[in-house]
Amino acid sequence: MLPLPTLRQLEYVVALAELRSFHGAARATHVSQPGLSAQIRAVEALLGVRLFERDRRPVLVTPAGAALLPRARAALAEVRGLVEAAQAQKRPLEGPLRMGVIPTVAPFLLPRVLPRVRRRHPRLALRLHEAPTRALVALLEAGELDVLLLALEAPLEGLATLALFEEPFVVALPAGHRLASRKHLGEADLRGEPVLLLDDAHCLRAQAIAACRSAPAHEMGDFRATSLPTLVEMVAGGAGFTLLPESAARVERRRSDLALVPFSPPAPFRTIGFAWRPSSGRAAELELLAASFGPPTSGAPGR
Repeated sequence: MLPLPTLRQLEYVVALAELRSFHGAARATHVSQPGLSAQIRAVEALLGVRLFERDRRPVLVTPAGAALLPRARAALAEVRGLVEAAQAQKRPLEGPLRMGVIPTVAPFLLPRVLPRVRRRHPRLALRLHEAPTRALVALLEAGELDVLLLALEAPLEGLATLALFEEPFVVALPAGHRLASRKHLGEADLRGEPVLLLDDAHCLRAQAIAACRSAPAHEMGDFRATSLPTLVEMVAGGAGFTLLPESAARVERRRSDLALVPFSPPAPFRTIGFAWRPSSGRAAELELLAASFGPPTSGAPGR
C-alpha cells in the first residue's frame, strides 16, 4: 500500500510555504518548531523530494515543492469540504461562515441584509472580510474564506456560483453638467465625455468600461480612485462622470452637488451573487442563505 502523508503533515507544509518561516509556521499550527521541522523532513522523505530550502531566510519553496503545493491545498480543502457537508446536514447555517465581500457591495448591501440574516439564522456567526475580487478569490482558493459575495461578471473560473440579483448602473454627473437634467441617458450621450474609474484592483472598473463599450468615453488617465466615495467626490467636483451601482447611487442621491441619471432601457447591469469552492460541501446552506440577500428596493434613484 502506498504510504501517504497525514493531513496534519500537509497542514505543516502549507503553513511553511505561506509564512516562509519555521517559527511562524510552528506558531500558526500550534506545534513546537523542532516538531514542525521533523514533520517536514518526514514528508520530504516519504515523497522522495525536497520541498523547501532551509538555509535561506526567508525559507524558499523548491520547484518540486511549488509543483506539489496546489495538490496539498486541494487535499486539505476536500477534507474540509467533507466535514462542512456533514455539519450542514446536521445543523445548516450554524457556527462560523467566512464571507469575502467586494468594497463596491459591502457598505451598500450588508447594512440592509445583515439584520435579516441575524433574525433568520441566529446561530450563524458571519465573519466578513472586505477586499477586491482578485484578493478574495485567492483567499477562497486557499481555504481562508468559505464564500464570496461579489459581481459574477468577474473571472471566477473553477468556482461554483449562485446569482442573487441584477443591479443596474446609474450615471453620476456633476450637478451643473449639461446632461444632468436628462431623465434618461443612452450610451451614445456619453461619447467623448471624461470618465472617472476605479483602479485596476476593482472588478467594477472592467464592468464600467464594458457598459460604455458602444460609446467610448475619455478616461482621465492621471486619476484612478481606490474607492467609490473618492470617485463620487471627484465627480461632484466637476472632474467628469462615472457609473455607480444602483445601491451606491441610493446612498448618494441626497447630495446637491451630484446628479444621478438612469440609463435608457435596457440599462447595463452587474450580477451580484455568491461564489464558492465546489468541494466545500456548503452549496445547500448557501442556497438557504441566499433568501436573505435580495435586491435593493426598486425605483429610480433620482437626483
